[in-house]
Amino acid sequence: MVINELIKVLYVDDEAHNLTAFRASFRRFFDIQTAINVDDAFEILDKQPIDILITDQRMPHKLGTDLLAIAVEKYPEQMRILLTGYSDMDALKDAVNKGQIYKYLEKPWNDDEVISTINRAFQIQKLRAEQKMLNEKLSLTNEQLEFILRQKLLS
Repeated sequence: MVINELIKVLYVDDEAHNLTAFRASFRRFFDIQTAINVDDAFEILDKQPIDILITDQRMPHKLGTDLLAIAVEKYPEQMRILLTGYSDMDALKDAVNKGQIYKYLEKPWNDDEVISTINRAFQIQKLRAEQKMLNEKLSLTNEQLEFILRQKLLS
């Protein structure tokens, strides 16, 4: 019997009521972790694999784009989403360029949009992982073929 694991989502927001609302809205669909700041987020990220990282932008001490930029380096396979109530073009540019976000969503969020965005992001993540695995197999096969060809040329 195959057990379908839930997509692991980390939502970071400095407002506790947003964390509670997010967990309540999506816990039936996903494995939801929450963090109230960037430091707490990294404690979670360093201890367990997270498929989808969703963060608010404006938080005290460190911005969401700071979190995204570091996450890109430490967890490159992870999909990243910026979910914020502010339309700050500089933040959006940083999220795209430094944080390599998959999508930008606005607060207040639409439950259906968040669910479909997470599901699409996870599908892309799975396809990228599969592509990486296939590329590695192809490289190995090419190396083996080159070895066989060299052996035949030496014979």
